[in-house]
Amino acid sequence: MKRALFILFAATAISAPALADQALATSKNCMACHAVDKKLVGPAFKDVAKKYAADKTAADKLAAKIIKGGSGAWGPVPMPANPQVSEAESKKLAAWVLATK
Repeated sequence: MKRALFILFAATAISAPALADQALATSKNCMACHAVDKKLVGPAFKDVAKKYAADKTAADKLAAKIIKGGSGAWGPVPMPANPQVSEAESKKLAAWVLATK
């Protein structure tokens, strides 16, 4: 019984930050165009993480793109600006996206 509780606690502790950031992504309308594991209008977050895995400046680039928008990195559909996202939120979202696997 103790082992089962430990496993449940460990799983909850590991997944809680991921769910919290996915909740932030949902609340900021990121999930309207993106999904974690499949392309929608924009790329899957897993694909973004893979593309920028070796780029040490990726978190800052993505945080800026979240707020300002951008185009050309993933094809012809531009990413709109998201002025409703604060700088702190954009950094949190960028870190979460880059951590998706």
